[in-house]
Amino acid sequence: MLGIDIPIVQAPMGGAVGPRMAAAVSNAGGLGTLPLWLGSIDRLRQQVRETKSLTTQPFAVNLNMEHPQEERLDACLEEGVPIISFFWKEPSELISRAKRSGAVVMQTVGNAEDARIAADKGADIIVAQGWESGGHVCGTVASMPLIPSVVDAVGNIPVIAAGGIADGRGLAAALALGASGVWIGTRFLACEEADINSIYQDGILTATEDQTSYQKDLFDVGWRAAPHRVLRNSTVELWEAAGSPLSGERPGEGEEIGKSLSRGDIVRYQSYTPAPDPIRE
Repeated sequence: MLGIDIPIVQAPMGGAVGPRMAAAVSNAGGLGTLPLWLGSIDRLRQQVRETKSLTTQPFAVNLNMEHPQEERLDACLEEGVPIISFFWKEPSELISRAKRSGAVVMQTVGNAEDARIAADKGADIIVAQGWESGGHVCGTVASMPLIPSVVDAVGNIPVIAAGGIADGRGLAAALALGASGVWIGTRFLACEEADINSIYQDGILTATEDQTSYQKDLFDVGWRAAPHRVLRNSTVELWEAAGSPLSGERPGEGEEIGKSLSRGDIVRYQSYTPAPDPIRE
């Protein structure tokens, strides 16, 4: 259905993935995904065209439905993007609009009921995102129980498993649970094509399984009720030591903790993917 050789989809990690990463994954036989749900329409078109210049293979564009995406979807379809990935809120009529233009539609869900709704709305592929996922997490169910529940809920519609999968063992486990493929994010941050700072990359590579932190309301991610899984860092520890106060009472709020040449000042509690340029702490 996706036109790929290997059942691996690269997750749309905002700030870390550009045309170089998406094209590399697609050229390797998987599905690269561009996270283009913010920024200008001109920038979206430029990113899509650059990706097309780097690969002749299929790739996807991810749209976060917490923000209005009608114009971006239209631009994607005009540019001939073959696969559209929807995330967070239910995309309603945008699914049919994408399918009328010939695009394959994937929708991420966090539970079986949302999977049924997405299937009824016409989604071609369901992405079942388990609680173990890095970055933004839309559900509260762990991957192992979630995947078979979603598979059972949607019948013959393919399911892609997401959350805590980083190698061939995870792929094999997902397939054994009934998934047709896997959605991998954090593992791709270790690749040379990732648009991230080497210090952050080293932190990911050296982290152990107990060094992540799932937080519902700690970081200012830019939209409502957006839980976030991150590496534990000094901000998490400072906040927990203060008794986990609400926004407005968090220790060090507004404090500048770094500066990126490409992205400007970095303040504590900001949701920020460290850019590859040098950071002044």
